[in-house]
Amino acid sequence: MKTLVTTAILLLSLIGCQNETKNQSNNSTQNNMEQTTEKTAIEKLLFSYRDALNTSDVNKVLPLYSNDGVFMPSGAPSAIGQAQIKSSYEFVFSQIQLNIEFSIDEIVVNGDLAFARTTSKGTTLIHANGQTVAEENRELFVLQKIDGKWKIARYMFNKMK
Repeated sequence: MKTLVTTAILLLSLIGCQNETKNQSNNSTQNNMEQTTEKTAIEKLLFSYRDALNTSDVNKVLPLYSNDGVFMPSGAPSAIGQAQIKSSYEFVFSQIQLNIEFSIDEIVVNGDLAFARTTSKGTTLIHANGQTVAEENRELFVLQKIDGKWKIARYMFNKMK
């Protein structure tokens, strides 16, 4: 009888452990699926940003930023908020035409905040002299999920060469 009770306790313990492992596995799978969904949404945002840059379209850039977003271009003052961001991109687009491609190096999501590290490579047409030069940057995006949509909260880049 004692052996039967011990065996029953062991079996129940094993079943409990298996159920806990299944629950952890299910939670892990669900978390991985949520992470994948969030990363896919962020990738879409980043490629929309690339497209807006390549078409020099301020009206496509602005909705990608949060209302209090910050654009920190290399060698220029930071633009804070929609009005300054608009002015900054209008100036940039009046000076150059980008033709770049983004490579996403890393996306890390933590709740409603995320960051993405990217590199971009392509060409820049300088309007003042008509010259086309190589363009290669690394970028850091801090992203925030607002009302269910990812937005650029902070963005900075610098030249790689």
